[in-house]
Formats: sequence, structure tokens, C-alpha cells
Amino acid sequence: MPSYTAFVDVADRDVQNVQELASIWGEIKGEFTEHEAEIVDSYAMLGSHDFLVIFEAPDRESAFKSALTLRRHGLEAETMEIIDTDDFAELVDEV
Repeated sequence: MPSYTAFVDVADRDVQNVQELASIWGEIKGEFTEHEAEIVDSYAMLGSHDFLVIFEAPDRESAFKSALTLRRHGLEAETMEIIDTDDFAELVDEV
């Protein structure tokens, strides 16, 4: 299944406390499932972004819907498709 990553920022969202943010993640995971996508991992980050979310989706349409789910919850996200480095090495060998 294709993998995607999203750099997520919460700066524009009015998050009152950490517990509220945790409940938002629970809602987001549920909505990803509705789009046939699955959050594989997520990390809080130091630096220019607040969170890193890695997810799998069966196709680009599901990935778009999942990315829009983040947006619908007031989270800014830069989402992109990713490929495992071993798979990438195989592609390079074929070229």
C-alpha cells in the first residue's frame, strides 16, 4: 500500500490544552479509517513543524481525503507520497 507523510502545524488552530489535542488525534485516526487509510506512526517534532504523521492509503484519492481531514480539523499540513529506500534502490537499478 502506498505510504504518505504529512508535516503538520497547529499554529493556526486554537488548541486550549494538550488533552484537547490528544482527542483531536483520536478523531483524525477514526476519519482516516473511513477513507481506508491508516496512520502508521506520528511524532511530535522540534523545529519548523509541530508533528510528523506517516500513513498508508490504498490510492491517491484516499490520501487526498485523509490530508483534507487534517485540514478540516484546522491543522495545516504538507502531505507527500514517500517510498521505502529499498524500493527506491530497485527503481534506480532499473533506470
